Amino acid sequence: MPKVALTVNGRRHTVDVAADTPLLWVLRDVLGLTGTKFGCGEGVCGACTVHESGRAVRSCLVPVSDAAGKRYVTIEGLSSDGTHPCQQAWLERDVAQCGYCQPGMIMTAAALLAEHPSPTDAEIDAVMSNSVCRCGTYNPMREAIRLAARRARKRP
Repeated sequence: MPKVALTVNGRRHTVDVAADTPLLWVLRDVLGLTGTKFGCGEGVCGACTVHESGRAVRSCLVPVSDAAGKRYVTIEGLSSDGTHPCQQAWLERDVAQCGYCQPGMIMTAAALLAEHPSPTDAEIDAVMSNSVCRCGTYNPMREAIRLAARRARKRP
């Protein structure tokens, strides 16, 4: 097995796993970053969403061999102290119920706001419809994204 080097949350790591190991399992089992969740293993639910160079990707679909040399951010790396506008808005709007899907939802929302700082409800719904919340927190999630967008636009 060849070693694979990748950067996660600003730190370079070299892992020694099978080339077809999904990035999700490298993050969770090798690097101990358990905020990224396993949901479906097919890229449908969004629980495993991380950022690859700022773009939201499903880590269950990324073989570690494809991750070589790339930069990733997990929910643990979104902000060092939980002050990212999405994280704060999620707490203030009490979005999470069981919380299982929320890291992936937050990562999806953060990527949306990075690309579209003032998304419409239709844009929010289109992007977030690719994530599944069994508790049905879609309305408070939309409110939290709107709040995060307003706050992010005010940040220096």
